[in-house]
Amino acid sequence: MQVRALACELPATSGVPLSRWSTAELNGQIRQSGLVAQVSDSTLWRWLHEDAIQPWRHRCWIFPRAPDFLAKAGPVLDLYQRQWQDQELRSDEFVISADEKTSIQARRRIHTSQPSGPERPMKVEHEYERMGAWAYLAGWDVHRAKVFGRCEEATGIDPFDRLVDQVMTQEPYCQARTVFWIVDNGSSHRGQASIERLEGRYANLKLVHGPVYASWLNQIEIYFSIVQRKVLTPNDFACLRALAERLHQFERHYEKIAEPFEWKFTRADLAQLMERLRTKEQLTLSLAAENTLAYL
Repeated sequence: MQVRALACELPATSGVPLSRWSTAELNGQIRQSGLVAQVSDSTLWRWLHEDAIQPWRHRCWIFPRAPDFLAKAGPVLDLYQRQWQDQELRSDEFVISADEKTSIQARRRIHTSQPSGPERPMKVEHEYERMGAWAYLAGWDVHRAKVFGRCEEATGIDPFDRLVDQVMTQEPYCQARTVFWIVDNGSSHRGQASIERLEGRYANLKLVHGPVYASWLNQIEIYFSIVQRKVLTPNDFACLRALAERLHQFERHYEKIAEPFEWKFTRADLAQLMERLRTKEQLTLSLAAENTLAYL
């Protein structure tokens, strides 16, 4: 248990200038501290893997800093549950999650990539020529698992409006009662001006802005992560046209196998999270104040 506790601490706590331990480094620290006289790296690895806390793993997250976070995020989460203003969405109401994936480069490798073989991974040449880049704009029908994408030379108001036109001029959206568009606060669709512009163009369009620093609430980001893994890695395209064709072909391929994302995080879950964070922040501030007074 002492070894596991040490593994869960930042190395700097023990005076070691590292961000995290390797097995060998942790083993050396354990022996130096006198916890055990001798233990193999494999045994140490087994101890840690058996524990519920795995300190070598980490992930990034974004703290909800916007003061109106719950008020703006709540309607987005309601729409994912087919709710709007405490009313169930009707069959002719749809939810589109949209955003841009900027600067997708087409990289032509200097030497041809070599396919994988028995016990040998695929080899991709490190050196490449830059063949240009696309801005990829896409919308995701949250409840129908439909993808609408387009490649543009740059992001901006006009390219985003073309994506909106692409969706809103086809069935069933052109005849829908309401089409909710969930967007972030990027410059292409920011603020009241974007609401007036887009809702003025389409009477049945409702623009819904999420809170700032909340890209994780936008389901289109899940689709972009799939595109990054399945289409863009490794990046080896002869030209920009080839990259655009692959992206559009993948849209049709993905629609054949896709299902709506299983989104379980609700407005109630967010309210509980915000309360836990608020309580934790108050406790942290209280402890900091006590420590300051004790120091003074």
